[in-house]
Parts: sequence; C-alpha cells; structure tokens
Amino acid sequence: MSLSVPSPTTRAENQAAARRSNPAPRPAPGEGPTTAPRAPRELPPVHASLICVAMPGLAISAEHGQLTGHGLEGIYRAGRRLLSRCHLRIAGREPLAVQGRLLSSGQARFVAVVRHADGGGPDPVVTVERVRDAQGGERITLHSSAPRPLRLPVEIALATDLAELGAVASGTAGPELAASVYDSGLRWSSGADHAVVCAEPPPQDALASAGLLRWEVELSPGGSHTIELSVRHEGAGPARAAGKGANAQLSPARAEGDDPRVPLLLATCVDDLQALLLRDPAHPADIHPAAGAPWRCGLAPAEALAAARMTLPLGTRLAVGTLRTLARTQLGGDGPDSGLIPGPLRDAGPHLPPSSTGIEATLLFPVLLAEAQRWGLPEQEARELLPTAERCLRWLRTAVGSGGYLADPAPGAPLRCETQAHAHRAALLGADLLELHGRPGAPQWRDWAAELRAAFRREFWIEDRGGGRPAAARTADGRLVPHLGSAAAHLLDTGLLGGGAQAPGLLDRVQTEQLARLLGGPALDSGWGLRSLGVKEAGYNPFGHRGGAVRVQESAVAVAGLSAAGYEKEAGALLGGVLAAAEQFGGRLPEMYAGDQRVAGGAPLPHPAACRPAAVSAAAGIHLVVTQAGIRPDAVAATVSLAPVGSAPLGELSLTGLRVAGAPFSVRISRLGLAMVEEAGEGLQLGVRRGTG
Repeated sequence: MSLSVPSPTTRAENQAAARRSNPAPRPAPGEGPTTAPRAPRELPPVHASLICVAMPGLAISAEHGQLTGHGLEGIYRAGRRLLSRCHLRIAGREPLAVQGRLLSSGQARFVAVVRHADGGGPDPVVTVERVRDAQGGERITLHSSAPRPLRLPVEIALATDLAELGAVASGTAGPELAASVYDSGLRWSSGADHAVVCAEPPPQDALASAGLLRWEVELSPGGSHTIELSVRHEGAGPARAAGKGANAQLSPARAEGDDPRVPLLLATCVDDLQALLLRDPAHPADIHPAAGAPWRCGLAPAEALAAARMTLPLGTRLAVGTLRTLARTQLGGDGPDSGLIPGPLRDAGPHLPPSSTGIEATLLFPVLLAEAQRWGLPEQEARELLPTAERCLRWLRTAVGSGGYLADPAPGAPLRCETQAHAHRAALLGADLLELHGRPGAPQWRDWAAELRAAFRREFWIEDRGGGRPAAARTADGRLVPHLGSAAAHLLDTGLLGGGAQAPGLLDRVQTEQLARLLGGPALDSGWGLRSLGVKEAGYNPFGHRGGAVRVQESAVAVAGLSAAGYEKEAGALLGGVLAAAEQFGGRLPEMYAGDQRVAGGAPLPHPAACRPAAVSAAAGIHLVVTQAGIRPDAVAATVSLAPVGSAPLGELSLTGLRVAGAPFSVRISRLGLAMVEEAGEGLQLGVRRGTG
C-alpha cells in the first residue's frame, strides 16, 4: 500500500529538493508557461491526535473521541476515509469527554459522562465508554449509576466523503456523500467504492437523509447497554494487512528491571512496529514495515531496511521479507544505475542539497543481509538474496568517483560524511558476505575500505582549537562543509562481522574520542536526544526536521556506536534523554520532536507533523534497549558473546523473548554490568564477558 500523501519529512524533503534542483518550476500539464507556482498546502497537525494503526487500517481521533469530520479525523482503509463523522448524542446532549488514550497500537479508549440524565444534582450518573480500533470497529457502552431506571434516547450521526487521505490532508476532499439505509446501518457510494456501517443491536430508527441511527436505551440501576459499530470497505484495495501471521515476524521481546520506563518502551515499540507491517500484494509471504502513520503508510526503502536491521535481535523474518521486497525493485540493465535500489530524494537540512535514499538503501542491502545471517538467517534464504547484494556492490564500484569517494545523489554532488560511512560499512560487511559464500571479491573490498579510511581521516577532518570535527561533506571543488549534526553519528555505526567482531570505523582513535565529546556536548545533546543540527550552527531550528529537531533513529545509532567504542558516559546521557522523552510520549516515540534544551520539569515539544508511530523510531526504541546487552552473535559458527554496557545505565535489566540462531534467547545484565545468558538454543557456544565500562 502507498498512500497519496507524502510524510511531513518526505513532503518537506521533496519540496526542498524541488526548490534546489528546479529553481524555475516547470508548469504543470495544462498550464501555460507564465502560470505562477501554487503555494504548498500545510499538512493538518496530528501531534494531539490519537492514531490507531493496524495497516492498512487507521483510526485518527481527537482526545474527546467524537469524529467530527474536521482535519484528518476518521476511519481509513488503504488510504481511503470510510467514515469521517461518528457523533454521539445522549438525551439530546453531547457527552462530556473526560479521557482519551491509546490501549494499544491499534485501539483507543474514550470515556465521557452524561450529566443531569436523571434530573438530579450536578454529579454524572451515566458513564460512556467508547473503544475504537484501526480495523473499523467501535464499541459504545453506557453504564448507569443512577438509583432508578433510566430511559435515554441515543443517536449517532454518521457521514463520509470516501476521500483519499491525500485529498483530506490537502483540504481538497469533496463534500459528504448521501447515505442510504443498508441492512442494520447505512451505506455510502462513490464510483466503485462503498462504505458500510452496521450496528448491533440494529437501530430502532435509521434516517438516511440525516445520516442518523437512533435507539431508545433502557438502563436499570447499575446496568449497562452496549452498541457495536463496524465499518467496512467494499471496493478494490491495493494492500493487504499483515494480520496475525505477522506475529512470527517479530519475536515478542520483553524487558524487566530497575528502570520502570524500559518495559513500557520496549513493549510499545514492538507493538507499534508490528502494527505497521504490510504484505507485498504480489508476494503475500513477504512482509515489510510501512514508514509511519498517518503520512507514510507505504514502503520507504532506506527506512524499511534500517528498521529491519535494528530489530534483528527479534528474529530475521522481517529482514528477509524486506530484503525480498526490495530486491524486486532493484534496477537492472547495463546503465550507470544498474544495481541501484530506487528511493526518493531526502532534504538534508539548510546547508546541503537533497540526498538520495536510494543510495542509502542500496548500501544497506548487503549490510542487512550480512548481519541477518550472523543473527540466524538460514543459508538457503541468504543464498537466494546474495545476487541482489552482489549487484548492489557492483553498483557501488561503478558509482565511486576517481577520488575514491561516493557522491550523493549523483556525480558532482557533495561527498557526504554519512554516505562514506554507509559505503565503508557496505564494503566491509559485503566482503564478509562474499567470503562466507565463497564468492570472489572480498579482498578487494577490504582493500578499498582501508584506502577509504585512510583518505577520510586526512581529508574529512577539520582541525580547530576545540579538537576538531568531522566535516559534514566535501563539495565537488574540495571545500569542507563544517556544520555539525546528528549525521556524524553514522561514523560510529560500524556493523557486525563474523565471530561477533565489530568492523573498524572511518575515524581513528583520537578522532573518535573527539566525536564522542561533540555528540555528548550541549550543542548536540538536547537532553531529550541528539539534535539533527547543532544549536550553534547557522540555520538551526528546533523544529527543523533535519535542521535541529531530535530524530530518534540517529540518537539510537549514536548510543549504540558510543557504547561499542567505550564512551559509555556520553552514550548513557543520550540514552537517558530519549527514555525521558519516551516517558512523556507514553512510550510511543514519534519520528522526531523539537530539539529545545531540556529544563527541569519540562517535556519535549511534539512536532505537529511528525509520524507517530514510525517504523524507524519504533525500531530505534528496541535498538536502544537491546544494545545494552551487547549481543554479538555468529550463527554461522554457532557462537554468541556478550559485551554489555559496563556502566549499566539502566541498572539491572532482563531481556527475554529475543532470538539468536533461530532459537529463543534471554539475557540478564546486573547492576555491575555483568551479563548472564539465561536461555539459548541448543548447541550455541556462549562467550560471556564483562562490559567495557
């Protein structure tokens, strides 16, 4: 499934890309050459909405629980709004909302009260509970606390426009459609699409012209009455839900320990990520994550691979489904793009032109395949995907310029530091993969990676009085772009080689130490996580999605990289900041939030257009927790070792429900940073050691 609305990040990225690459906009089809460009419409805010997700279903509600048809409110299926209004009135009055909250990724509960229902005092005597789910179901329960029987008229006003989410978001949805009475409810039609709402018990009166269902409800003292609504779509849908079979894609990991925030974060992240899973319509056995709700309910290649990589400790099924899905998109032929996995441009903030998510995805493919095999991906499935990985590496060999660096997004474009890090990691893990399968080329890729390391340390480092910093990029004319942001964290993301070894990084020891100091300093560490652009840099904006906002994925990459390199103080501070933010967000981490400095008693400011949930932020939450155990598997050699974070920033921590080599795996870390394997597959050789702190 792919909705017609770009995400807030993708929308901003594509607009910025258009501005930079096409300063003189082309006229749209049918417009004359002098037609003025249209101003982009603002996306409706969703930061205060309760978003239930069970892809491809969405239920977007305000905290009061009434669906009013305003903004994005409604029930959606495969990107089409099936119900825009579901307005409840009892005894001629709207119930007074008292609470709305999520019960799970796919279900929300709203509580309201009815006052003066018995003609008595000001105390409410009727409680109204509404439980709404992403699949289109709603249960409305009235409970009486009155001392005498009550007879209450109940009416529900229903409506829809059957509009696509893109039209709803842009404010171009059509008018509400006329309803007709259908079975035990109402029906709306638009072309080949139909939406049906059925009620149980059936209403005593249905008024199609007003879209009303009516009941006369009798409540005995202490009694309850329930009305259930179900919304369904009759029409062709482009996507299939992952359904209950998706449970096998992610192992149900659990956490227990000293820090009460950790179990909630892990459980919520697993639940959110599972709710975002979709089947490839043409290959229903292959499941991949949608990028995020409500804006990005389709496949985003780089983010899907990154999410699958961060969740390898929960099994390799999501990785193989994502890899298979993207392998089918790889470009063929003999041209310069042969082997590339396509992806849209991504805005890179105020200092650089847009980058290519296709390049990132192409470089991530062999990395994910190599690491998945170390975590336990069966050899047969790895061999099936190996040719795609080899084509990715061949594309890299062709795309590398004469200076030994990879330009992004095209020859002549900037040489970005994170792109070189992705390429370096792909070369090393690609060599590991080729050698494992007896394929040629591994020594050459290791030699190229060594040459890249040596050149990068000389040519990408900016010396200054503070100890220096890595350049964000080198321009085509050799100029270094000096601004500092969270992209530098990717220089610490080295990858997992055979035997549980960490691949070498692009920076030397002194440079790594300086980068750790910068990542842990006040310019980048907001107290809630890592800013995408340093607070002292020109163009800093705490709400800039790549110009100062906190992006959870980069914070998780930094925590894992700093921990592996032995800089546990800086890693622990970033970890604590993201955990504090997660607590404020109820465990559901948005893809980004404002990078304002944390103050005592404060809370992170939500970004009004951020996806929540989002695949990479949910996966990053899992990564943040599991990385504390320092699991280093090598399923090919049937070994696993642990290098836990020795400072034990979360105190005692027990992780169960993980998977290594296809078998359940559980580990406990003590308050002293000692690790103990409590469950592992038969025949898996263990090597447990104390952390580096």
